[in-house]
Amino acid sequence: MLGVCAVLLCASAACTTATPETPSPAETRAITDMAGRTVVVPSEIESVLCTSPPSTMLVYMVAPDRLAGWNFLPETEYIPEEYSALPVVGGWFGKETGNYETFISMHPDIVIEGYTTDGGAARATVAERQEKMGSIPVVAVEDTTNATGYSEPIRFMGNLLGEEEQAEAMIAFYAGVLAMVTERVASIPDDERVRVYYAEGPKGLATDPTGSQHSELIELCGGRNVADCALTPGMGMTEVSMEQVISWDPEIILAGDPAFYATVMTDPLWQDITAVKTGRVYLIPRTAFCWFDRPPGINRIIGIPWTAKTFYPDIFSDMDLESLVREYHDLFIHVSLSDDQIREILNP
Repeated sequence: MLGVCAVLLCASAACTTATPETPSPAETRAITDMAGRTVVVPSEIESVLCTSPPSTMLVYMVAPDRLAGWNFLPETEYIPEEYSALPVVGGWFGKETGNYETFISMHPDIVIEGYTTDGGAARATVAERQEKMGSIPVVAVEDTTNATGYSEPIRFMGNLLGEEEQAEAMIAFYAGVLAMVTERVASIPDDERVRVYYAEGPKGLATDPTGSQHSELIELCGGRNVADCALTPGMGMTEVSMEQVISWDPEIILAGDPAFYATVMTDPLWQDITAVKTGRVYLIPRTAFCWFDRPPGINRIIGIPWTAKTFYPDIFSDMDLESLVREYHDLFIHVSLSDDQIREILNP
């Protein structure tokens, strides 16, 4: 009799082991993503991949321990090693075409797809991602390329990942610097706004005009974008000539490339431009992520006060930029900067 019971117990155990475990309702939850889709996701989301850099920045800043990989390797000097060591998985952005097999092989709990309302094209992209990702839930999150619309994507991500307190702290910081800057620059007459050229590439002869997401902070912070050229969709960086830049004669040049910044002040071709003659050429800071652009995501939050004070040091003379930089890195980048590091960043 004991032998029969033992056999039955073993058989029962074997059956239990061989039968795939069916997730209980408590292990999943239904959410409405920012495209209005109902998506079933794990109750506890531990691993996230994103299809493009702006969404990846958002996940990293809200919940860095949930991020499973980067679309491209960020500046590692200012990112804790446990996060900078994450694998690079690529994605769908700019000229990059991602690899679905790579994403699937990482077994993320969810995949985040940036979403914009553009007549249905974005919704079709989300549907395609879901079809190709198979059983991995794809969650659409509002694209964070609009520098005045970060609050809701941050809040959504906080709710999705159970990091509501972190998200609200980020929103409070963002709302504070945005209000401070936009309220002060609103009173500057159009004819008194500084003329700005955003110099991209090693020669400084690529740029993005008004209307581009890449140059958005110029107008937001009270400047006038002098670039009178075509807007190149996607990655931007419209090529321009030296003659065009001379004719625009900017009062301020924002340098996106360190190689250009290192040579522009001594390059004979640039010597007659007002910004060079007055020494108002500035290298855009890059700590972990660029403060101004590339990617045009929530990494630009610290770029709002930096750009405003760069344009109008008198109007923002009471702004303690060093304190804002310290707070931003503590809260968003999850790293503490020394006084020397902050001074080096602000005075390259």
